[in-house]
Amino acid sequence: MNILSLDTCFDACSAAAGRGLRSLTPAIWFLSETMQTGHAERLLPMVETVMAEAGLPFKALDRIAVTYGPGTFTGTRICVSAARALALATGAEFVSLTSLRLMAMSPRIPAAPTKRIAIATDARRGEVYFEVFDRHSMQTAVEAQCAAVPSAAQLLGRDPIVIAGSGAEQLAAEAVRHGIDATAILPDLLPDALDMLFPACEMPLTRTLKPLYLRAPDAKPPAPSPFIGAGV
Repeated sequence: MNILSLDTCFDACSAAAGRGLRSLTPAIWFLSETMQTGHAERLLPMVETVMAEAGLPFKALDRIAVTYGPGTFTGTRICVSAARALALATGAEFVSLTSLRLMAMSPRIPAAPTKRIAIATDARRGEVYFEVFDRHSMQTAVEAQCAAVPSAAQLLGRDPIVIAGSGAEQLAAEAVRHGIDATAILPDLLPDALDMLFPACEMPLTRTLKPLYLRAPDAKPPAPSPFIGAGV
């Protein structure tokens, strides 16, 4: 199976391509760069590079794996828009997952005896984007959402839990205040398209791909001017 995977949701831009992923001799190539801005300019050049290095022509793609949010408003839109355009051009099918699930799949997360792991990223304004998973099945235990830190802490459950991501420390501290055994790890954890390349072979197809914003963008259009359209 030939797959291209993409992520631009947070402060990183990554792409990975795999040719013959179900064969005995798969070829893969991947790139990941940390960045707060510039995802739109970097993503397609990165895609061209990983496809070329993996020896994979675009017309041979079977699937495009993509994160659809949450994340920054611009980053989430870029990722979904690029995947849609590439699918239209190649005829490839989609598989998709949340950026938080992709982070939970990171090989950087150590094995631990806790039943659950939470991914929490700083959404500012005293809020976090977070999702909770069963560590063994990777099934979602608490759906991805944006919530104030105290509210998020109350949704973690009462069992010991590990929390990773840029919002992990503040969420773990709040959880401890509620009597929960919570441990914060990997504050620098970011999604990486490489981590979904092989799993994408087994993921169910996504029929409709839409961005998951979880809250309205910070920028708002200006209020209508009383002078525009007024008679002279």
